[in-house]
Amino acid sequence: MHVLFVIDPLLSLKAYKDSSVAMMQALAARGHQLSVTHQGDLYIDEGIVKCVAAGIELVAGADLHGHAWWRQRAEAAERPLPDFDAIVMRKDPPFDMEYVYSTHLLEYAQKQGARVFNSGEAIRNHPEKLAITEFASFTSPTLVTRDMARLRAFHASHGDVIVKPLDGMGGTGIFRLRDSEYNLGSILETLTDNGSRTIMAQRYIPEIVHGDKRILLIAGNAVPYALARIPLAGETRGNLAAGGRGVAQALSERDKEIAEAVGKQLEGRGLLLVGLDVIGDYVTEVNVTSPTCFVEITEQTGFDVGGCFADALEQSVAHHG
Repeated sequence: MHVLFVIDPLLSLKAYKDSSVAMMQALAARGHQLSVTHQGDLYIDEGIVKCVAAGIELVAGADLHGHAWWRQRAEAAERPLPDFDAIVMRKDPPFDMEYVYSTHLLEYAQKQGARVFNSGEAIRNHPEKLAITEFASFTSPTLVTRDMARLRAFHASHGDVIVKPLDGMGGTGIFRLRDSEYNLGSILETLTDNGSRTIMAQRYIPEIVHGDKRILLIAGNAVPYALARIPLAGETRGNLAAGGRGVAQALSERDKEIAEAVGKQLEGRGLLLVGLDVIGDYVTEVNVTSPTCFVEITEQTGFDVGGCFADALEQSVAHHG
């Protein structure tokens, strides 16, 4: 296969722990050809979705802490997206309007015969915070609103809540509001921009001290290990970007129940790879843009997550003909 990655500039990646690089390694090991393009290099010319893509190859035995782990094997050239056997969308958030436009271009490319994973339409239709509302039986009590009175009433009812922006990543903008939070009004005003921006409030889940688990679904099936991202002492955020520590662990029975239910419901929606965030018994996010944690799980358990993804991609491409 010739696989195109829509990705951030390779020099910006921390290859030693990057899930996209793990995917590339698994595909290259099977003899598949790799090319890369950037979000800004997707375009439509006379109705055809195209890109400027450069062919790359991985350097065997390279130090992944450096930048010499790949080399360009072919000059960047303009190509229609349907020319590739598979397109893997791995552009990291922020999910801004440029990202939205990219999902439209990818969707149009699919209508022209391209095979895109995750599909543009699926990424756009599953905003990562809001998507949990489809699975209310597996979520902690949740409110989505920009109305200050509703937020205050929710806080008064539950006493200890988490509030967060709908477009945040890496734990940014997340606040825990305890029963005696003196800055309640100021925090809500800041997050909602004085009632003009919709946010999410959830009842606090005490099990966060044991980790915010990332469960990976590949082709609807759960990887048998999760990465529990354990917060720093005194923190309420387990995100690795916020200093959390990642510990791989086998899925619990509840984890498996959540993964199976969500996997079945998402089946057939163009989501080859999904990252569920689970705290205690509750799912808190459904990540579809660029789910991570491949490397940490593989290194700590020996389960080849990249290889599992490569298997699923090969099967999906074969299925799509």
